[in-house]
Amino acid sequence: MATLLGLDIGTTGAKATLIDETGRILKTSHSDYPLSTPRPGWAEQNPEDWWQAVRECISEIGEKPDAIGLTGQMHGSVFLDSQDEVVRPALLWCDQRTVEECQEIDRLCGVEFVRETTCNPPIPGFQLPKIIWLRRHEPEYFARTKTVLLPKDYIVMRLTGEKSTDVSDASGVGAFDVRRRHPEFRLCLQLQPQMTGE
Repeated sequence: MATLLGLDIGTTGAKATLIDETGRILKTSHSDYPLSTPRPGWAEQNPEDWWQAVRECISEIGEKPDAIGLTGQMHGSVFLDSQDEVVRPALLWCDQRTVEECQEIDRLCGVEFVRETTCNPPIPGFQLPKIIWLRRHEPEYFARTKTVLLPKDYIVMRLTGEKSTDVSDASGVGAFDVRRRHPEFRLCLQLQPQMTGE
């Protein structure tokens, strides 16, 4: 009988559950990791901690599944360089440092356009405001950043070597056309001159 492994990359730890084809739980495991709050309203984690926790969970399960499915905390930003190495600690969904950047997105792109396209207002937890924040406050890290992944998608990359996401997570990035289901490049292009300082 086939077995399926579910992995969850949560805010406080990783969990793994092995089930069979009928949904019967065969084994579970859990591994915690720390949360950093360097300033009030800030929330960061080291993506390597997620990876080590996932490895511990898989090792504790001790069986090779026929398939793996992943879930995880949404909206976090993992900044990677050209070699797919982590540039700085990830900014999490609950990080509140990007209030000004959210206001800037509305101002530059237009409230109606942003709501119509993304089906959301820009909120501090989303990735797009965090990318703008990184450009403004940590330009040395921004210059090194070539890819931004969500926490779950970072673990997918570590497991498979592939960079991807799903529609549900993409809808919380802040630059995704939810109805047409593709990146909204017009929104990004409207922000680009201000982001690059041109």
